[in-house]
Amino acid sequence: MPLVLSEEQRLLRDTARDFLATHAPVGALRRLRDEHDPLGYEPQLWRQMAELGWASIILPEQYGGLDFGFLGMGVVMEECGRTLAASPLFASAVVGASAVLLGGSDAQKTELLPGIAAGELRLALALEETHHHRPCHIATTAVREGEHFLLNGNKTFVLDGHSADTLIVVARSAGAPRSPEGLSLFLVDGNAPGVSRQRTVMADSRNAANLCLDNVRVSSDRVIGKVGEAWGILDPVLDRGRVAIAAEMMGCALEAFERTVAYLKEREQFGAPIGSFQGLQHRAAQMQADIELCRSVLLQALSAVDETPEQLPILASLAKARLNELVKHVSNEAVQMHGGIGVTDELDIGLFLKRARVTMQVFGDTGFHKDRYATLCGY
Repeated sequence: MPLVLSEEQRLLRDTARDFLATHAPVGALRRLRDEHDPLGYEPQLWRQMAELGWASIILPEQYGGLDFGFLGMGVVMEECGRTLAASPLFASAVVGASAVLLGGSDAQKTELLPGIAAGELRLALALEETHHHRPCHIATTAVREGEHFLLNGNKTFVLDGHSADTLIVVARSAGAPRSPEGLSLFLVDGNAPGVSRQRTVMADSRNAANLCLDNVRVSSDRVIGKVGEAWGILDPVLDRGRVAIAAEMMGCALEAFERTVAYLKEREQFGAPIGSFQGLQHRAAQMQADIELCRSVLLQALSAVDETPEQLPILASLAKARLNELVKHVSNEAVQMHGGIGVTDELDIGLFLKRARVTMQVFGDTGFHKDRYATLCGY
């Protein structure tokens, strides 16, 4: 697989970069934060993103999609990371769309995918139940009652869960508490009786939600895939999400690095730009080398989604682990090199550090993915 972008992908990248710089700069996130916006993103911005086709990039043409490939989605996610753009793109058009695309019935695909492609239907995956990513540790129960299921349990860290129209809830219909066997995926109306949602604003000013499911009644035709066999769907969906969020982290790291290099050229001490100091040059060179290495890893993982899906699990964990380390290292160095002002709200650089800390936890931190990578390699 070539580790370079095609002409069409470069055009998409440039279009996304220009659009986001104009319509969703970092200042837009500040405004949402300072105004305590109840939605957490601009509806008009999301409509414009959908009109550009971003919500439909990975979807087949028969459902209103562009069928542009997952690498195209990665290009857009990277540009979103550069401006910290807040939108339901990841939760709905990547994770939610992938769940329906990989596991949904023909009827579910026909019903849901056109709405996702048009940006009119927002989805959110309700998976986590602890403060750590443990996708098989599911205590939420699904008990069959005739043609329905009753869902009971609690979910945390549901990305964009407070505003989603439909929730994809992971519940246990059978099996041991920590087993991948016996898990099921349910399409639940976000405003269904028994569903309570509490919005939580994270350190990066972005959205998540805590959910409480109290005897939520769900029809059996709202199950994605087969009852008790959701792991075969959920695992590749999470890998797609891991690769996509890694692309956003790459954009975040790139922007923080470029802003830092620009600052090194401007800031003077002892009558010389601090970028002329050898110690800082070495640290900047190390960041540049790490970025280029991670770029290759990321492009390979993004390409694997469509070209070599059998390699996706190991490449997704490799990409997420490496990008976790990269964005942590670059955001730390960016704040350090900016000096004391780097930790103040006056500069945007602190916002990149905060976003880095949150994305590092999405669908698995570094320890989780190093362990998974080793396991997949047979160690």
